[in-house]
Amino acid sequence: MADNSQRQHWMSILAKSNAAAIEARLADAPALPSHTRLRGPETGLVMVRGRAGGDGAPFNLGEMTVTRCAVRLADGTVGHAYLAGRDARAAELAAALDAALQDPARRPALMASVIEPLAAAQSEAREREARRAAATRVRFLAMETTR
Repeated sequence: MADNSQRQHWMSILAKSNAAAIEARLADAPALPSHTRLRGPETGLVMVRGRAGGDGAPFNLGEMTVTRCAVRLADGTVGHAYLAGRDARAAELAAALDAALQDPARRPALMASVIEPLAAAQSEAREREARRAAATRVRFLAMETTR
């Protein structure tokens, strides 16, 4: 059984991936075991809470669309997924991968062929966006010299 930090890591990566990206990585991976749906994929709303200034009184910011899915493998392992948005296929794939990744025999191959490439692509996208934002940065000389 994977420890919580490992599972949190791969679920975070899967939650930020769309179905096309997951399917592209699965093309190079060992086949996922067959599964049965326990729940969903279902799309619904969750309330997003915020805090003024990050530490003020909590308030309801608004609702957000979330898709969830739960599957069971033939060996009884259960996988879950919650993703922002309405991508039902991605939720089912993420739940199946969660269940498969809990098996220590399958984990290394799936981590190398699916999770690590998805993580690298997400990191590259974040860095690309940070570079784009940095290119628009305005530096005020007067404010920098008075500090």
